[in-house]
Amino acid sequence: MKLKSLFRHFFLPEFNRRLFIRLGVIALTALVVFTIFKPCFISGSSMEPTFRDNQLVFSCRLSYLFRHPERGDVVSIAFFGRRELLKRIVALPGDTVEFKKGKLLVNKSVVDEPYLKFDCDWDLPEITVRPEHCFAVGDNRSQSHLEHRFGEIDLDRITGEVWF
Repeated sequence: MKLKSLFRHFFLPEFNRRLFIRLGVIALTALVVFTIFKPCFISGSSMEPTFRDNQLVFSCRLSYLFRHPERGDVVSIAFFGRRELLKRIVALPGDTVEFKKGKLLVNKSVVDEPYLKFDCDWDLPEITVRPEHCFAVGDNRSQSHLEHRFGEIDLDRITGEVWF
């Protein structure tokens, strides 16, 4: 018996070869999935009631490869270091944004936001969103912490769209 054949039959019987092929396919699939979908843990209450604190969601990194973000999209935003924040885009480049008496006004029209539990308790004077930027805020605007009022962000800092 040849040495190569002896080595193959001794160390990798048929059952083990199929097992290693299956494990390789599983590992490759996991690598592809976690390259496209980045897991994000919700930290804090800024996106309640849409997402809860400590909830796991996935951000699709390919969502904005061929298109720009749209109003209403929940996106992951690269923050300091490796931290990512989840916020909702409410205005696009060139839009005017204003918060008045608890209501969001985009281009001087009140925006219907059925996903909110409470209106915000702060005002923001009208601003115009700069080119290559968008305006993003959390869904839990009734809490007046700065993280809920995120504001204008560079489109390059958006790392993906939250899918689930």
